[in-house]
Amino acid sequence: MLRRHLAGRGVRDERVMDAMAKVPREVFVPQSCRRLAYSDGPLPIGMGQTISQPYMVAWMAEALELAPGDRVLEVGTGSGYSAAVLGRLGGAVYTVERHASLARSARAVLMRLGYDNVHVRHGDGSLGWPEHAPFDAIMVSAGGPRVPAALRDQLNPGGRLVMPVGPAVGSQLLVRERRAPTGDFSREELGSVRFVPLVGEEGFQQPVE
Repeated sequence: MLRRHLAGRGVRDERVMDAMAKVPREVFVPQSCRRLAYSDGPLPIGMGQTISQPYMVAWMAEALELAPGDRVLEVGTGSGYSAAVLGRLGGAVYTVERHASLARSARAVLMRLGYDNVHVRHGDGSLGWPEHAPFDAIMVSAGGPRVPAALRDQLNPGGRLVMPVGPAVGSQLLVRERRAPTGDFSREELGSVRFVPLVGEEGFQQPVE
């Protein structure tokens, strides 16, 4: 996985590669999918959600430019795999999942593996986790029609936000926004992606069947 799917596709951050090497991906997927845990593709985890392909997790984590000690918000916990990777790269990680069953499962796996710096909440991720803001980095693992204002408000000056933006069905554009010390935002377009929709008050209003 590291050589072919990550380094072979351009991931260069050594800390990201090390984190991906140390997080046991097979623990975060259903038993029926474990033989495919290290293939470079998304896998179903229930509730119509998926665990992102390893390359996508590494690409987004690299784009966040995390430093040790950074406070991180993740929107869309899913299985908890990405949160575990982020937990090895930054400091405290706060991750929000809208499906209660997935939030419970992710919390249990993360606790069992000793990721005590990763905190899981069941709620509307499009609104972030304001009680623990501001964050140095925000990663949104679902595609929304726009970057939610609530998430921008929770980003520290100098912080980075990485998120897919576009339609609920079909491809989206992965963007990285930076917040300047003045409070202004700049945007970079990183490439085309395909994610499940961000459902919530500042996302899509209804799940897409």
